[in-house]
Amino acid sequence: MTRTHPKVGYERQSNPDHTPQTAAEGIESAFAMLEGRWKILILFHLFDGKVMRFSELERAIPDVSQKMLTQQLRQMETDRLVARVVHPEVPPRVEYRLTDWGEALCPALDALLAWNERKPAAVGSSASPTTRAPDRRADSPPR
Repeated sequence: MTRTHPKVGYERQSNPDHTPQTAAEGIESAFAMLEGRWKILILFHLFDGKVMRFSELERAIPDVSQKMLTQQLRQMETDRLVARVVHPEVPPRVEYRLTDWGEALCPALDALLAWNERKPAAVGSSASPTTRAPDRRADSPPR
């Protein structure tokens, strides 16, 4: 396998025929599936093969409304990230778990979390006066 670029220290796992355009579209599509205030939190609650009932998810995420949790779970089910199992009992018991494809997100999200933890300090926080950009207002003519 070839590396994506000499400066990149990992082996590419995606299709090597991607252009910058198709790669960006693929990432945007993946991020669109994760859009929503509660989806990533739902994923983290269901990782490692956990199976949770709707009421357990509700208790685990106390700030989410029943309506929003239902909407987010339905979208994730449509995107095939989550599997919903309805047990034919009275009262009905509904359980949620990640599909194999949804579970495969765990390493990617973990890598994203690790990347975020290595975020460098803010650019302007320790800059000395000599490294700052000049104040453009001083150069502009008076009004």
